[in-house]
Amino acid sequence: MRENFDGIVKPNTAEAKLLAAIDPARVPQHIAVIMDGNGRWAGARGKARIFGHREGSESVRAIIDTCARMEVKAVTLYAFSTENWKRPKTEVSGLMSMLKRVLKRELKTLHRNNIRFQAIGKLDGLAPDVQAELTAATAFTAENTGMVLSVALNYGGRAEIVEAAKKAAETGEISEETIEQNLYTCGLPDVDLMIRTSGEFRVSNFLLWQIAYSEIYVTPTLFPDFRRPQIFEAIIDYQKRDRRYGGIKK
Repeated sequence: MRENFDGIVKPNTAEAKLLAAIDPARVPQHIAVIMDGNGRWAGARGKARIFGHREGSESVRAIIDTCARMEVKAVTLYAFSTENWKRPKTEVSGLMSMLKRVLKRELKTLHRNNIRFQAIGKLDGLAPDVQAELTAATAFTAENTGMVLSVALNYGGRAEIVEAAKKAAETGEISEETIEQNLYTCGLPDVDLMIRTSGEFRVSNFLLWQIAYSEIYVTPTLFPDFRRPQIFEAIIDYQKRDRRYGGIKK
């Protein structure tokens, strides 16, 4: 795994020491990120909130690149919740325009790195042009076999569970297995590590089923400042945890 950072992480730097502290055999399989703090980052600099979102897109790029190099199997990013429609219309439209622009810009890179893209959430609630970009990106990377990048849009964890339970009921059996088969993340491992930036201690209706036994890491770092060293720090902290899944240490 470390060889994937040759030429990327400079030797004898603080970042190199962080990388050396990571056990390649215990890298989390599925990392989820609540990307929080873009607005506060912009406000502290006297700028409009959209500037924070734009800088946050560079943090998204860092997360995807770093996790792919670490051979993480799945990354899920919380981009837009069902509650985010309450934000000013100018901010929402700016976010959607930026989403389309970033997708177009990064799609070939995702494909070249064998990353499979998917969007999760109530996608039919998004504008048709946004849906079209998401559909195109999903199709373009559908055959890729590397890391799965899921972007949650118009997403709510409670609604996901309700929808999955309804679909399970149609099969005549409601069980953990049938619900899991109808979640947006079907086929992916459960979340091992949930990261929340900006210091807020809440999960904000994100992946409520999938984080049942995940380790939660909260950092005061605002999302636009969350880059490769901060990802390394989160994984190092994760590897210090004693994961017992309700049992006891033998």
